[in-house]
Amino acid sequence: MQHEFLQRGGQFLYAGDSYSLADWVMFGIPMDWTTSFRPGARMAPARIREVSQMGMEWYSPTAQRSLEDLCFYDAGDVDVVIGDVEKTLRRVRQVADVLLADGKRTLAIGGEHLVSLPLIQAAAHRHPDLVVLHFDAHTDLRQEFFGNRLSHATVLRHAYESLRPGHLYQFGIRSGDRDEFAWAAEHIHQYRDEVLEPLRSCLKELQGYPIYITLDIDVMDPAYAPGTGTPEAGGISSLEMLRAIRAMSDLQVVGMDLVEVSPLVDADGRTSVLAAKIIREALLEFRGEGENRSNG
Repeated sequence: MQHEFLQRGGQFLYAGDSYSLADWVMFGIPMDWTTSFRPGARMAPARIREVSQMGMEWYSPTAQRSLEDLCFYDAGDVDVVIGDVEKTLRRVRQVADVLLADGKRTLAIGGEHLVSLPLIQAAAHRHPDLVVLHFDAHTDLRQEFFGNRLSHATVLRHAYESLRPGHLYQFGIRSGDRDEFAWAAEHIHQYRDEVLEPLRSCLKELQGYPIYITLDIDVMDPAYAPGTGTPEAGGISSLEMLRAIRAMSDLQVVGMDLVEVSPLVDADGRTSVLAAKIIREALLEFRGEGENRSNG
């Protein structure tokens, strides 16, 4: 695939070379312009690809499938504009619009969480009844943060404006201010601290809707994912998140992003390794309509 705002670079493990045949198209968004605590998320797309190549099997015993069984494409990274939030987000939106118009499912690697905003807006434009499943330690529902409307702390509040009422679900939430929690109680489905059990309780009502998943790595406890910009104690285990991916395998997932990995503060690489495995499991579990699941 050629696009004026995409630059080819390293490739995720077993990514194919055929854009036209691919169902999923992966791309990185190396932006962390609004990070408020620990920077470095801009380095995540390259690092996650690197560890996928160096330290991960392509076969999943849980999904009973291998990446070599798939046809997915790694399109490279969005050519971000350093320090310019709005221009970078416009470029992300243009890339997402092209991919969706081509009938692709998008899998983006951030970057800070603000990069999810144009991705969700593009998906909602393509799928008017889109439902967003948000996995995070933080509510991200402020209207502004330190005077800025566009921030990693405001992303889901502004993404909600593109959705139908009640079409935002949050899981694993354990941090936010009083006003955010009050607004959430009136407008969205929010589940505190846990992920897997509340998710399972929602699966029936989510059937039939196009689903977009936005996954902030800090939904995990820092013991499992220390390499992130704003770690928050009390999170879930990596196993619970992987089981949640498996639980969503029958949903109509049309797009996903994984954000807020910061290799700069991930001294032993465990967060990037975890992110790569989550991406592998998502690619293997979130199959297209009509794919046979009976034999794995």
